[in-house]
Parts: sequence; C-alpha cells; structure tokens
Amino acid sequence: MHIKQSAYRHGISPDDMEHAIRNPLYIYEGDGYDIFIGGGRDGTLLEVAVNDNGDIFHAMKARRKFLDRKGL
Repeated sequence: MHIKQSAYRHGISPDDMEHAIRNPLYIYEGDGYDIFIGGGRDGTLLEVAVNDNGDIFHAMKARRKFLDRKGL
C-alpha cells in the first residue's frame, strides 16, 4: 500500500492510517475509491480514502457526514 503525499495534509500518521484501514467500522464505496471509517491507534475515528490501485490519498479525522451514515 502506497501513501500519497496528499494523505499527510491533515497530520495523520501512516500507522494510524493503516490501523483505520485494518479495523474499519464502516466502508463507504465510491466510484474508483473506498473510504474507510476506523479508529486510529488512540481510538480517534478517522476517514481514510484508498483508490482502486491501493494508494492512500486522503486521511483526516472522520467528518460528521460519514459518522451520521452509520450512527457513529
């Protein structure tokens, strides 16, 4: 799994990105990408976007619009 430079924009560590992907509470399937909603190592809910090539291109604290979809 490759982490694109854009994924670092919000200060999420690579370990937290990978932890959220490995332990998802919810996966939103987009067109050409998936957004994983999962916890970082400290339990903070994150959204991590992965394109169809397996590249992480976005990571940040989970936004309300994704949390509300599953009542999180």
